[in-house]
Amino acid sequence: MAWENPANSELKRILESAKTIAVVGLSNNPDKTAYQISKIMQEQGYRIIPVNPTVDEVLGEKAYPSLKDIPDKIDIINVFRRPEYLQSVAKDAAETECRVFWAQQGIVNEEAYHYLTERDFTVIMDLCIKVVHSVLVK
Repeated sequence: MAWENPANSELKRILESAKTIAVVGLSNNPDKTAYQISKIMQEQGYRIIPVNPTVDEVLGEKAYPSLKDIPDKIDIINVFRRPEYLQSVAKDAAETECRVFWAQQGIVNEEAYHYLTERDFTVIMDLCIKVVHSVLVK
């Protein structure tokens, strides 16, 4: 079975109820897409938690080396890593309380999708969280 994104109504519900987004692959380089999108989401009122073992802080928030190291509640795990790394990120995600996994536009890994859906995750792939937010959340 191929992967499938949730309906727009579910995406809207997720974005409207979420407060905290852990961003895997967020660097402190303002030229990177992950930084730009995370900054916009932060400006929209979300708390952004950077997940990157090579930085200490991004966008004024403490960075963590992995999802498992974050002590706070996470509502959405937003991933900016290449598709071949998604399975590893999915395994880390499964060890958190969060149950929403969002892979950015251009990022798809069916193995990770099936792994996560078997563990009761809502999985979104190949969609930009900022674009979906700007279209669905008024």
